[in-house]
Amino acid sequence: MLVARSNPIELEKDRTQEVCFSSDGSILSAPVESFLQAVRSQLREQVLAFEPEIASFAEYALLNQGKQLRPTLVGCAGEADQGFEPGLVKVAVIIEMIHLATLVHDDIMDQAILRRNRPTLCEHSGNEVSVLLGDCLFSRALELASEFPTTDVCRLVSQATRNVCSGEILQTLRYKKRILNQEDYLRTIRLKTAELFALSCELGGSQIGLSSRHCDALRNFGFSLGTAYQIYDDCLDIFGDESEVGKSLGTDLQTGKCTLPILLLQEAMAPQEKETLLSKLFVWDESQRDWLMGLFARHQTLEACIRVIEQHLYDAERALELLKGDGHGLSLEPLLKFLSSQATRLGH
Repeated sequence: MLVARSNPIELEKDRTQEVCFSSDGSILSAPVESFLQAVRSQLREQVLAFEPEIASFAEYALLNQGKQLRPTLVGCAGEADQGFEPGLVKVAVIIEMIHLATLVHDDIMDQAILRRNRPTLCEHSGNEVSVLLGDCLFSRALELASEFPTTDVCRLVSQATRNVCSGEILQTLRYKKRILNQEDYLRTIRLKTAELFALSCELGGSQIGLSSRHCDALRNFGFSLGTAYQIYDDCLDIFGDESEVGKSLGTDLQTGKCTLPILLLQEAMAPQEKETLLSKLFVWDESQRDWLMGLFARHQTLEACIRVIEQHLYDAERALELLKGDGHGLSLEPLLKFLSSQATRLGH
């Protein structure tokens, strides 16, 4: 029986050696690198699906790739280190296109200037082009999903896309209604982020013919990993270093998004302090950052966030136990170490 741990996840050395870390914190998964190369090649080909006048915008969005976590999940769940079929590559391309479309829309809503060390599409080409280009990417991904022999892939991809967009809407409504509680926050991030992680793992397994029991375990793994990842990303937005990360940070504070650090902070504060905090958050001024960081330090908010991340990673680890017992999911295990180490780095 597994026992919940408060310390960072520790994995066997022979497994963690499969993952390398670059200076910017990106993940390089050696066992599925040839698979990822095939995914990148097919993403480049998608540019040809667009009208000539639009192709340059599509290329700007599609080829500005980062960690490729979702394709990596597809490849690891689909055991691409042992070889792979075109269908597995197509699944990864579909999910990455949906993810990239959400980033295009996110950057508009966040008024972000940088992503991956270069101007965002909305900064480069304007909001009008960007919002419609995001729609085009969604549409192309669904078109690719419809090309599979059965409707299963298209159905799951469509459901996931709806959930991702619903999560974004809920996040906006939470701000407008000034709803501040962990339950709504977790519901939102599970829809907007964890859903695509879960889909990546589930479809990766189904493409190689794994049983429904194994695919369910893969989905649960991805769901917990994705939840942990979004909490980490929300912490990075507040506690990270923009020069190291390569994208605009602090956008959540600027746009009034109350993520887990804020929620945990306000729960730890006295009523009068909490009232002051909330009044300042909804009329955010960058000059308040030092004051806010002082509150985070006093209440050990980052440490509390890391503990929440570790709990979700533990849930992901439990989901892997079923798979590992039957010889599946082994290359997914190092991803837990990767995210745990990234979260721990925030505190240093």
